Parts: sequence; structure tokens; C-alpha cells
Amino acid sequence: MPNYVMNAKEWGMLVLISFTWGLSFFFIEIGLRELEPFTLVFYRISIATLIAIVWLYASGRRLPIDRLSWKKFFILGAMNNLIPFSLISWGQVYIDSGLASILNATTPLFSVVIAHFLTRDEHMTRYRVVGVLLGIVGVSLLVGPEAIYGLSANALGQFAILGAALSYACGGIYTRHLKDMPLLVAMTGTLIAASVLTFPLAVIYEFPLRTDMQLTTLGALLGMSVFGTAFAYMLYFYVIRRVGATNALLVTFLVPVTALMMGVMILGESLSQHALLGMFVIFAGLLAVDGRLIRKFRK
Repeated sequence: MPNYVMNAKEWGMLVLISFTWGLSFFFIEIGLRELEPFTLVFYRISIATLIAIVWLYASGRRLPIDRLSWKKFFILGAMNNLIPFSLISWGQVYIDSGLASILNATTPLFSVVIAHFLTRDEHMTRYRVVGVLLGIVGVSLLVGPEAIYGLSANALGQFAILGAALSYACGGIYTRHLKDMPLLVAMTGTLIAASVLTFPLAVIYEFPLRTDMQLTTLGALLGMSVFGTAFAYMLYFYVIRRVGATNALLVTFLVPVTALMMGVMILGESLSQHALLGMFVIFAGLLAVDGRLIRKFRK
């Protein structure tokens, strides 16, 4: 049975992924000012796919040609890219990026439950359950009391983000079906499949696809494609293989924290007391899921 222990290297990667995904929610909000949701998703995945293909062939590797591998690519492409990207982009038409990133932080809760029933090596532990629940409480505190009133409006957008979180959890667990493939091959095949799946939706619902856009929109699109998709997913696939899906998906707890810290450092926003308390509770939840510090104190 694998020993899924989070070391400093994996924690550092989660922080880096959270930074790129936190930026992606911001970029999506900018992109939606000019682009329709499915068009945005198709462009995002397609650009990331081109980067991955060049990266793959420059490394000397090749894609598999057997039917089973591509079946796995299409399943994972739907769970990890098509469904969550589309739901998040559509949901952010109705809610802002901050609330979207916070609702997306429910992903580990779905993951803990699904992994417990569908895997043999990622069962629930009391530390893990307590940690995930603390993370949910921390995220709720982080957004502040004003979000509680906001939950009564734009319900469809919020349910869309929760659906994306569920899809991410399923995709994270399904990733283990590609564990025998090189990371770059698995990521590239998944992105190609996601591009193929996304194109018909964009054409059917949003034809003709918009190609003229402002530089800010183009910059946001490149940012979410290069950093928030190609680069982030390479790290994400690596962390899942090292520490399992449940631990890797803890990154969604860090995304709202990252977004808040970027607001403080870049936009000069201030930290409220409930935000500081929320971050403290989130970090306590991460320590509980990791478990080592608690076990050390118990000894």
C-alpha cells in the first residue's frame, strides 16, 4: 500500500499550483468580458494543448495509439477539463471570482468521500475528515459574513461551481488509471481529448467563435492557458502520483488564501479579522490532514 505522506516538496508544489489556479479565476473573470464561456474554455484548453504537444515531442516522447489509452484520456479530459472548466466559466457569469474559488474549495470534501468508497489506499481517517471539515469552515470564514447573504442569489452559478468541484474530485481519483504512463504523455493526451470534446460545444452554442479581442483579454487567456493549465497540470499530475488525489486536491483550500494574499500585495487590499481567522483555520485543517504533527504531539 502506498505511503501517502506530504513532504516539503509536495507542499511547495501545492502552494505553487494554488497561485496559478488563484490567478486563473481572476483571468476567467477578465476573459468573460469579451468571450462566451465555451469559447473561453476551448481557447484555454487548445492553447495549453499546443504547448503540451510541443513540450512532449521536444522531450523525445510520443503519444500512445492504442484504444484503451485514448479511452482513458477522453474520460479524464471530460472530468478534469471539459466539465469543470465549462461549469466554472459559466458559473462566473453569475458570481464573482472570489466566491467561485471559495465554492471550488469543497473539492477535497467530495474527494475524501469518493476515495473512501472507490479506492483501497485512500480511506477516511479521523484526522483527514477533521482536516477537511476545518478547511470548509476556514474557507467560509475567509469569505466573510457578506458571502452568507450572497448564497441566496445566483444559485445556479453557485451550483455550477459545486458541480465543477465534484468533477475535479472524480478526475483526481481517476488519474490513477494513467499512473503507468509518463507524466507528460498523460497530460498531453488528456488535453488533446479535452480539446476535441470542447470544440463541438463552442461551435454549437457560440458560433461564430470570437477571434478579435483586446490585449487584456488575450493576456488573460494566455495566462490561464500557459500557467493555469499546462504548467499547473504538470505539477498537479506529479503531486497526485506522489501523495494521492485526496492530498493533492487540498490545493483548492489554498486557492482562496492565495487570491486574498494577491489582493493584499498587488491591489493594496486590507486583511479583515475574519479573513485572518479563516486562514488560520485552513492551515489547521491542512495540518490535520497531514497528520504528522498531531501524531508527534500524541507520542
